Amino acid sequence: ALERHGLSPTQVADSIRAFFQDLAAGSRELGQQSWLIRLLGSDASAQLLSQRPVLGAEPEVLLEQLAQVRLGREKASTLALHEQRPAVILGVMKQENANMLELVERLQAYMAERNRLSAQTGVELILVNDQTIPTRNSIELMQNNALIGLILVLLVTWLFLGSRIALFTAIGIPFILAGTFWILASLGHTLNVTVLLAVVIVLGMLVDDAVVVVESIYYRLQRGVEVLEASLDALREVGKPVLAAVLTTVAAFMPLMLLPGILGKFMQVIPIVVSIALLVSLIEAFWMLPAHLLAARVSFERPSRVQRWRVKATHRIQTFYVRWLIKAMRWPKLSLSAVSGLFLLAVAALSAGMIRMDFFANDPLRLFYVNLEMPPETPLEATLERLQAMETRVRAHLQPGDARAVVSYAGQMFTETEPRLGNHLGQILVGLQPKTPQLREVDEIIEAMRADVSALPGPLNISFLRLASGPPVSKPIQVKVRGDNYAEIRAGADRMRQILSGIDGIKDIEDDAERGSYELVLRLDNDAILRAGLNPQEVQRSLRLLGDGEILGSMRSEGEELRVRLRARPEPLSDLNQLLGFRLPLSDGGSVALGQLLSEERGKGLGNIRHYNFRRAITVEADIDKEKLDTLKANRLLLEAWNQGKADFPNLDLDFSGELDDINEALESIGGLFLFGIGLMYLILGTQFRSYWQPLMILTTVPLAFTGVVLGLLVTQNPLSLYTLYGVVALAGIAVNSAIVMISAANQRLERGMSLLHATLYAARRRIIPILITSLTTIAGLFSLAAGLGGKSLIWGPVATAIVWGLAFSTLLTLVIIPLLYRLSMGRASGR
Repeated sequence: ALERHGLSPTQVADSIRAFFQDLAAGSRELGQQSWLIRLLGSDASAQLLSQRPVLGAEPEVLLEQLAQVRLGREKASTLALHEQRPAVILGVMKQENANMLELVERLQAYMAERNRLSAQTGVELILVNDQTIPTRNSIELMQNNALIGLILVLLVTWLFLGSRIALFTAIGIPFILAGTFWILASLGHTLNVTVLLAVVIVLGMLVDDAVVVVESIYYRLQRGVEVLEASLDALREVGKPVLAAVLTTVAAFMPLMLLPGILGKFMQVIPIVVSIALLVSLIEAFWMLPAHLLAARVSFERPSRVQRWRVKATHRIQTFYVRWLIKAMRWPKLSLSAVSGLFLLAVAALSAGMIRMDFFANDPLRLFYVNLEMPPETPLEATLERLQAMETRVRAHLQPGDARAVVSYAGQMFTETEPRLGNHLGQILVGLQPKTPQLREVDEIIEAMRADVSALPGPLNISFLRLASGPPVSKPIQVKVRGDNYAEIRAGADRMRQILSGIDGIKDIEDDAERGSYELVLRLDNDAILRAGLNPQEVQRSLRLLGDGEILGSMRSEGEELRVRLRARPEPLSDLNQLLGFRLPLSDGGSVALGQLLSEERGKGLGNIRHYNFRRAITVEADIDKEKLDTLKANRLLLEAWNQGKADFPNLDLDFSGELDDINEALESIGGLFLFGIGLMYLILGTQFRSYWQPLMILTTVPLAFTGVVLGLLVTQNPLSLYTLYGVVALAGIAVNSAIVMISAANQRLERGMSLLHATLYAARRRIIPILITSLTTIAGLFSLAAGLGGKSLIWGPVATAIVWGLAFSTLLTLVIIPLLYRLSMGRASGR
């Protein structure tokens, strides 16, 4: 019709654009009567626009003579199916300070209300994935472990101190937690799983300073001293060492606030909670606890049968301990060599790979994705059809009760880093039911269907994506192949994929280079355009109008924005020459074919071009089987294999990032912060003891604690993760507490004129009970989480395991090594 009337596509486009510009101008000029123009401009009737004449056409030509003017909708960019029914997927994200549990409850109430009308509306709302379930499970896990830990703490204090003193010690815990939560709220923090973990970690430590104080009071009360005098004497004796012990623990935790990266952000609140709670516990230990004992008039003038048994039991423990300590002192070199040998064995076990590495050990969420990538030229409908075939295979491997919902959608693919868009991409979301003993683990379900689903014919790539709790991390293997020539980069990425496929334990290999589709590249022939008397911009715009079209105006109708797009009528082309044969009118009345004004090139184009640090790059990613490989080993094997054929790609370089970057950053930072914390602890201890050597002697408990951590990992078969190392750093501040109170007691006896040997033995005998109580209460507070009594967690369990095993082992060795080192060092210093 355009050729018949001697018109160009740009003339039609300019006429429609002028129509909307006239409406806008008239609306501005008419003032009070502008509502008439707006009414016309918002009329969604296609008839109104079809009656507009085309500018410059003689005789007059109406738009309806050249084009179909109709209402329609843009072609869908994504398609989704649920139970073979068309669906729309809606993701709901909470605001930063919103309560997720309350939000989902309101959302479920809304869904229930709307679904009552589903028979009339034909629309049903279905909750595919509910992230409040793992949140509730985590909260329940922390609550169970905190309750069990509290009971164990009370049991330990009752065993050593009796019911009344244990009660007065325990009632300080609610006060400390209330004060801690009040301070956290004033700082803008909210109650979440990480805060609850910090509470579980600090639960056993909350009573440590109170136990030392109350045990010192208890010791005096047994000997008939009045409560007030006993309290004052006890505070004079243990006040400074208790303060030093709390400050060294805070010094170990507080630097962890500076931990950078994903791990630092995820765990940042833990040192804040622990530090605040410990400082608040000092108020309870130094002020409230003595006041409670004074008000209750605690007395042991007429001890009960249990109390007499308790006194005998503690005496036997003291006697047994001193006998073994004397034996160790008779053979100092042998004792020190044995402990040093244990530490070296722990280092050797770690170096030999006897402990499995899983730096970001985590608990999988109860959902997973199956990713589908078709050839680039695949239309959206064909991708959805292939997804349906893949969904059939997925469902065949799901047992009854496994899945909450299965949704397939084409046109997009969510990944761990960014969403990918394209008609050839698709994904199946499998939302699983909450975990019960009868249901399988996520990894077990994925591995059961992997072979069958991956064998589906047609797709270029099929992979699985499993999400996990904890901080968001990239895939264990993520390598950027960088260069300047795209063909060489593509060949290098293919070599990388080939290497990965040959390493046992590597799975779900993919890269971020989109496969290009066949394309027609047209370039303007400026000489031909000038000879024809045309404007290059008009030729370029005509091409756009013949292809995707151009939006010329917009209006609103019934609350919805309508855009007016002009484009050539979509018709199947048997040959691209039909498009290039379109003729543009010339000023002399003739016409010229588009193909005569252009040069063409046909071939397969690039899907995308990505850059990293100013060079083109393709990122190759893969997952690992953590039972066979760890992240460091997998990347090392990959690099070794690449270096063997590196000469084939002299212009390429590799950038290893992903999870490896996070691990290296965390390892470097944890090591630096550990040394920083040790330095702070040394300064505090040096101020307390006014000595250069005694703080170093106390810090020898840190390698002893590390030995216990390695032993615990070997026994429990837990992996060494970054969370475990986090627990080791925190453990450094806890392990020194026993040595502090013991050396403080020995110094006090030396000042009173005792000989070095007697001061060492009497201090050890006097402090064995409070050391056991404080260590056992800390262990009791974390034992449930470490052993999984209240529920297991791959993230939080290793932290508790590190502290429990490290503290238990270091306490036993501290009771021997610290008195031994004290006697040797102080003897040389004093010449005794």
